[in-house]
Amino acid sequence: MTSTRLDLGHGIGLRTTHFAQFLAERPPVDWVEAVSENFMAPGGRPIAVLEKVRREVPVVLHGVSLAIGSVGPLDERYLASLAALVERIEPALISDHLCWGTHRGQYLHDLLPLPYTEEALAHVASRVAQVQERLGRRLLLENPSAYVAFKDSTLTEWEFLAELSRRTGCGILLDVNNVYVSARNFGFDPLEYLRGIPAEAVGYFHLAGHQDRGTYLFDSHDHAVPAPVWALYREALRRFGRVPTLVEWDDAIPPLSEVVAESRRAAAIEAEELSAPARRLAS
Repeated sequence: MTSTRLDLGHGIGLRTTHFAQFLAERPPVDWVEAVSENFMAPGGRPIAVLEKVRREVPVVLHGVSLAIGSVGPLDERYLASLAALVERIEPALISDHLCWGTHRGQYLHDLLPLPYTEEALAHVASRVAQVQERLGRRLLLENPSAYVAFKDSTLTEWEFLAELSRRTGCGILLDVNNVYVSARNFGFDPLEYLRGIPAEAVGYFHLAGHQDRGTYLFDSHDHAVPAPVWALYREALRRFGRVPTLVEWDDAIPPLSEVVAESRRAAAIEAEELSAPARRLAS
């Protein structure tokens, strides 16, 4: 699987709240991310919107139901639907989450954490290989936000992701907000997390907002990107360079112009950070 990073620029999620505007005009962003499961029906308004947007800007498919860490067999009906959507849309990238979410054939509708052990690593690596072979495409996996951890874990999350990428060639969707949320919840250094991720594996970034619930942070995606996440994004840019970046806003969704403004802010921060070395050399 190729590991060449695409230069997509800055994007936002495609949400039903904004369908009318996306139909009426060209999206004022470099690219969009679509939740795969929302567009698997062969007909209807959602897929019509997605096809219209795809004619104008690149589309990334981002799934929530692959359950790559579950122990039951991979869902062949789901994979067939995803493969058909991939063939129809020809996305720039395909991603899902490093989690489990099914048990005995039932979806739990949660992105549940894994034990970070050698046994789990071998299991997930085998399933990633199956998915990549089935789709004929590289899969990117997103680091989850976490609120509980397994006492039997022998690896850090970043060590697990890095080794999974090395073994399978899969990419990493690095969610900067999730790194910050989990770092606060578990007391690790988010910069150590960034240092532990191989730069060549990172395909794109997520940025989002979270809620402070006193004893923990919750990955809510219901408001603008907060200052600590912007600060960590700057560190990520210094570590990884120019990386396609998406702003997620999934609840209490504001007008499209407000979400686009967040995306443009990310672009401005990227330009500022990536020009800093040149400025230092010039001085």
